[in-house]
Amino acid sequence: MQLTYHLHHPGGESAPGDPNAAFCLDGVYHLHYILRHPFGGEASYSFVHVTSPDMLHWTWQRTRLQPSFTGHGMFSGTGFVTKDGQPAAIYHGQGSGRNWIALAKDRSLSAWENPYPVDVRHPDGTPAEISHWDPDCFRVGDTYYAISGGQTPPLMRSTDLRRWTLVGNFLSHDLADVAIGEDISCPNFFPLDGRWVLLCISHWLGCRAYIGDWDAGAEQFVPERLVRMNWRRDTQGFYGCFHRTDFFAPESVLTPDGRRVMWAWITRVDGADGEPNLQSIQSLPRELSLDADGALRTRPLRELETLRSDPQVLRDVVISEVSRAVTLQGGTSPVRVASWTGDAVEVRITVARDQVERKLFGFVLSGGGSDPGHPIVLRPDTGTLRVGATEAPFAVAELPAGEDLELRVFVDGPLVEVFANGRQTVYSSRTSSGGEMALDAFTVGAPTTVRGVEIWKVRRTNQGFLDARESRIWEPGRSDGSGTASS
Repeated sequence: MQLTYHLHHPGGESAPGDPNAAFCLDGVYHLHYILRHPFGGEASYSFVHVTSPDMLHWTWQRTRLQPSFTGHGMFSGTGFVTKDGQPAAIYHGQGSGRNWIALAKDRSLSAWENPYPVDVRHPDGTPAEISHWDPDCFRVGDTYYAISGGQTPPLMRSTDLRRWTLVGNFLSHDLADVAIGEDISCPNFFPLDGRWVLLCISHWLGCRAYIGDWDAGAEQFVPERLVRMNWRRDTQGFYGCFHRTDFFAPESVLTPDGRRVMWAWITRVDGADGEPNLQSIQSLPRELSLDADGALRTRPLRELETLRSDPQVLRDVVISEVSRAVTLQGGTSPVRVASWTGDAVEVRITVARDQVERKLFGFVLSGGGSDPGHPIVLRPDTGTLRVGATEAPFAVAELPAGEDLELRVFVDGPLVEVFANGRQTVYSSRTSSGGEMALDAFTVGAPTTVRGVEIWKVRRTNQGFLDARESRIWEPGRSDGSGTASS
């Protein structure tokens, strides 16, 4: 599979594919992601390193953080910058039973100092027994704090990243809508618009975010609300890692102009034969913010607009043919709105508020031939948005008075990501033909007028992918963390 504008691995199958250790250094974005590969006669894991000027056009670098350098595999963690401005990564050493810290030798991340284990002790200096798992490191003033993942994540503090003192539980309490048994893994904790956000997964229900406050006196995070980001497909179970999780293992970075941008690992893309493609694929970058009520907003990275070309603009599209039944693919008699060539597009749909109240209506993306169509449906009966086989909470009735409906739909081959008013985002996968595409619309019960439909082809950003597929510069074993060739 070859995508046009999503970041995905150029070397075939890889699993897992968590994004990790993100930085913006001197105007260059750095992201790592996990690659599973053979090493020492068994499967091991490295951090593949990619760089970009805009979080869209990526170039693959030599893989420095790999078992031949660290002595262990690389499992999830995060990147941070020390008080002295030195880039650093904290991560779990696969097979080592410990969390580790590695300091970069330069701001291009072309070489790293030997990693060292996170040594946690009680205030009296005796060793603290904690569960070492997916860690995160953040700073409050001049104090470093680190989390170790699990059902009850411990918190530790340090002033120098060498001596760590156990503080206690990171969370003051858990929330009522968190199921017993959910863990906190792949954590990423940061301030956002006057509050604090814990971006993480539970292995069993996927990507999510806690929103709350940092209690400096108690040295604890006080969560107030939970935002789910992963939604079940019809064919999935209700609970279980990779049986219920398509949107997974988030990571974020702070841009120079103050935006918080996240990615997540898309764990499954179903092919035409129904079998999953296991390449490491990252979601489109999403900008996170909090509104005046403290609710999380997710919007597509604004730099995506620079990729638009060949616009089609339609105004006041009247869907007058009323359906009496709706199938999984949409209305039984959908109306053709537009068609185009190619399957790398952005579609923006705007519908006036008075046209969407209590209305069951939607759209169908189709690729011609035997493609059954990919529905995008607003359901007032359940207060949900359905994209393909995935259904997520989104009720038009809960939008502020006077706010129109805006859907931004990004199609990249088999991938579909839909942003609804910045209040809900749904990932789905579809059958991709790579040729002709069309947008149909349907309405139930009453006609619907669509105020605007704008369609842009999306310019490709995958030249770095094509180059890396040939050069295989990323392949572990070509170099170690210090830049010395290894086998």
